[in-house]
Amino acid sequence: MAVEVKELLEAGVHFGHLTRKWDPNMAPYVYMERNGIHIINLYKTAAKIDEAGEALAKIANSGRKILFVATKKQAKDIVAEKAGDINMPYITERWPGGMLTNFVTIRKAVKKMASIDRMKKDGTFLTLSKKERLQVDRLRAKLEKNLGSIVDMTRLPGALFVVDIKREHIAIKEAQKLNIPIFAMVDTNSDPRQVDYVIPANDDASKSIDKILTHVTSAISKGLAERKAEKEASEKAKEAPKPKPAKKEEAVVASGEEE
Repeated sequence: MAVEVKELLEAGVHFGHLTRKWDPNMAPYVYMERNGIHIINLYKTAAKIDEAGEALAKIANSGRKILFVATKKQAKDIVAEKAGDINMPYITERWPGGMLTNFVTIRKAVKKMASIDRMKKDGTFLTLSKKERLQVDRLRAKLEKNLGSIVDMTRLPGALFVVDIKREHIAIKEAQKLNIPIFAMVDTNSDPRQVDYVIPANDDASKSIDKILTHVTSAISKGLAERKAEKEASEKAKEAPKPKPAKKEEAVVASGEEE
């Protein structure tokens, strides 16, 4: 899906922060200043969306997960919906410290959640006292709130997609330590040098966030569809009957000279 500058304009993607709050490193992406506010160059935004989309599609095609991170109010529901639609993990509550750098511990917490679910299925849960059941339920609810969306993430993600890198600075630092590629919506008050794939955009307005996420998840969806098609083609090739090898003609061995 080609990115039109007009649709970005209508979604308010171009509105940056107050000029006094800007980060000078965002200068290449600023078009002009109007009424004390920086205006983002949407032609550059459109090009960067295409670039990021292409890279994300390749990661999705490789079978790696892309972890979406957005804990700000305006972005939470949008990210949960968009990432959920393409079956990608996301963090929209508080970022769990060590989510990436201490992934083994996080996986243990996820397994704890799964073991509570098994207890409820096999009846073990009912053998606990009322107080114990209440404690287990509270623990399960807390784990679900913070980690529910990453249940299927059995290994470190292939990339991070972040909305508001200033707010999600801990996630950014963890990804940098592990050399995990970072894709992000970067507003005029942030330092784009922290990100591998910068999408200069208004990260405060829900319309802007929705528009960018729509394009990003569409690209990922395309990568997933290509992966599925490749798998199906490979399986069909395996199932196809193999042609029988031609019978070799029996060699005639002369036992002596013809009479």
